[in-house]
Amino acid sequence: MNNQNRQEKGKVDVLLGLQWGDEGKGKVVDVLTPKYDVVARFQGGPNAGHTLEFEGQKYVLRSIPSGIFQGGKVNIIGNGVVLAPDLFMEEAMALEASGHELKERLHISKKAHLIMPTHRVLDAAYEAQKGKDKVGTTGKGIGPTYTDKISRNGLRVGDILDNFEEKYAAHKARHEAILKSLGFEYDITETERKWMEGINYLRKFNLVDSEHEIDHLLRDGKSILCEGAQGTMLDIDFGSYPFVTSSNTICAGACTGLGIGPNKIGDVFGIMKAYCTRVGAGPFPTELFDETGKRIRDLGHEYGAVTGRERRCGWIDLVALRYSIMVNGVTKLIMMKSDVLDAFDTIKACTAYRVNGELTREFPYNIENGIEPVYKEMPGWKTDMTRMTSESEFPQAFKDYVSFLEKELETPIVIISIGPDRAQTIVRD
Repeated sequence: MNNQNRQEKGKVDVLLGLQWGDEGKGKVVDVLTPKYDVVARFQGGPNAGHTLEFEGQKYVLRSIPSGIFQGGKVNIIGNGVVLAPDLFMEEAMALEASGHELKERLHISKKAHLIMPTHRVLDAAYEAQKGKDKVGTTGKGIGPTYTDKISRNGLRVGDILDNFEEKYAAHKARHEAILKSLGFEYDITETERKWMEGINYLRKFNLVDSEHEIDHLLRDGKSILCEGAQGTMLDIDFGSYPFVTSSNTICAGACTGLGIGPNKIGDVFGIMKAYCTRVGAGPFPTELFDETGKRIRDLGHEYGAVTGRERRCGWIDLVALRYSIMVNGVTKLIMMKSDVLDAFDTIKACTAYRVNGELTREFPYNIENGIEPVYKEMPGWKTDMTRMTSESEFPQAFKDYVSFLEKELETPIVIISIGPDRAQTIVRD
């Protein structure tokens, strides 16, 4: 009975993106972290950049959880993450140089898989093979690493503690045989040197059995915020396949990526932009190819935090959002970049699709062809909201937009972001 009572003390909430990634998860994790004891990243790799801005500084996190800036918090990189030692070292050393001590507060799962230098080469080789059908990966080796994981050929963080050189050589030889069969030329000499430096650096951290650590934390009454990367529409199962990432970006991924039982999940925070963006190839029903799309991109500074690639921009897609809310069990919504739409005379929202002439509000199996978004138009608020400090200051047209979204999505919007800085965040009553 005592054990049961101890287990019920802790709580686990999940925060994830509801669109095609880049929703602003890093900033929100940083804002929410003071309410939690632990922040844990549950999937993805260094292809995803979480940007945070505060006190005049800008930081881009690729593998390290966004709670690292809040002193005294435990941060965990879970088993569902794929880790590139060289990129991790570069990221961690930059944070340490700016005064953020990591080694005591950052714990890394032994079960997380390692991205090898040859994984990046394989990524490039497979994309080259696909030609015009390429997915548009970031080239960071994410897909090949998850492929090795699923085919039971992966190299894990825990492997660096025992007979590592032999294990590494065997995995490298297998990759080289594949690349030779593809006739793909490459040179990883310098990359491999830095990668091995990263391995030695990684050994200085707390390498843990994160599923047991999380269980102990929950038994001790600690609260945990699970941080996802990318977005729901890039999920390997439920996203716009095959133009997706290689992991489960949805709420269920927090369970498998950290070893948490589903009965422990409390609130699920779903993050969305007031409009919609996408990076790389793949279908995007509400994409704008006109001056409006370009204007959203410029006003929103829509360029990849890691890659610098232009993001494709469009109006908010409520069909896709309803679907995301459904598969994640979202309890609370957080809307980012509301201020980007401050200058528009008219705001549009896609409420349904016309698929081959048929109207539907449900997200279909295939959105590549024959999809026509059906829009509702609303008046813009034409007001600079970036300096506002409370909901009462919002213009009526923006309040109407928020109410419309809550009604359509049947979920409350609890936080509204009106700028990139930590301070430009309105928590609604």
